[in-house]
Amino acid sequence: MPPVRSPAPRPTGRGSSGEPAARSPRSHRQEAPALDVIHPRRLNRVRHEVEAVSRRCGLDHDEIEKWVIAVNELMINVIRHGGGAGGLRLLLDGQLVCEVTDQGRGFNTARYVPRTERPPLSDTGGMGLWVVGRMAVYLLVDSGPAGTTIRIAARTRGTLG
Repeated sequence: MPPVRSPAPRPTGRGSSGEPAARSPRSHRQEAPALDVIHPRRLNRVRHEVEAVSRRCGLDHDEIEKWVIAVNELMINVIRHGGGAGGLRLLLDGQLVCEVTDQGRGFNTARYVPRTERPPLSDTGGMGLWVVGRMAVYLLVDSGPAGTTIRIAARTRGTLG
């Protein structure tokens, strides 16, 4: 079955800080070949596709490991909290970018992003976005009643501070 493109982000106009969410310039953006639907039965295949694209983009072994963990956390969040399925697309925007969308109820982003300290352990989760934020260059969240779009960029040697 060919990959399915996720819908374009639904601008709710608010990012993690309550301010309008920043968007990357689209003039230099190019879609990478791995686009797919996030579904519990497809997680392993999508992880392998993300790894293959990361390798083709020149990430080293450690960068790929961290990137796959970050993308996997986002996919798990879609399944667990975002209605059970969603979309994922990888973009080349001067760096490797992942955008994940769902049609869940949305959530109060201020509780989770930005967070510098590890959140307390709980039965309902709460650490996924913290983990993602630690492994990505940036974490942009746009969430509202029609769903959530999250965008992250791969942390590579060239982007380490």
